[in-house]
Amino acid sequence: MKSVADPDEAELVRRIACGDRVAFDELYRRTSPWLAVRLRRRCADDDVIAEVLQETYLAVWRAAGSYAGSVTEGSAVGWLWTIAANRLVDAFRRRARHERVPTIALVETTVPAAEDEVMANRVDQNVEQALLRLPTELRQVLQAMVLDDLSVRQTAVLLSIPEGTVKTRARRARIALREALS
Repeated sequence: MKSVADPDEAELVRRIACGDRVAFDELYRRTSPWLAVRLRRRCADDDVIAEVLQETYLAVWRAAGSYAGSVTEGSAVGWLWTIAANRLVDAFRRRARHERVPTIALVETTVPAAEDEVMANRVDQNVEQALLRLPTELRQVLQAMVLDDLSVRQTAVLLSIPEGTVKTRARRARIALREALS
């Protein structure tokens, strides 16, 4: 009989979908250190990291049944990273909403001119609009590679497409963005 250490992550997720707590513990043991390191590359606040990890694994427990695990190696880890990255973005948004407090300059600082703030907001809006105009398949690749910092291989596994297609779509997305923003 196989021990719980033998199955790959995809099999562990499938077992979690059936309510297997031992499989959940094993998935957590295998992936949480790696996931914490990846999250720390994007956020230095240990409290936020701990919150995101907790929310991620809670989501895994609740949504394991929706995992459409393929036979491609590493796809469960890509699925897990996508959940964590989305939870991190949510945490940043919550923090931004709660921290919108007027800042008081205690030390001499240069306050940006109103024109600079307007231009910065306008540039952000232009980039956002350009991203929204991209075809979905190009936007997904860009999000995975740029925002989630996944490699070409990881992106290919996550999106279930060949690595060459990932490279082509990334190039097409960058060209389209460059044209939209010029």
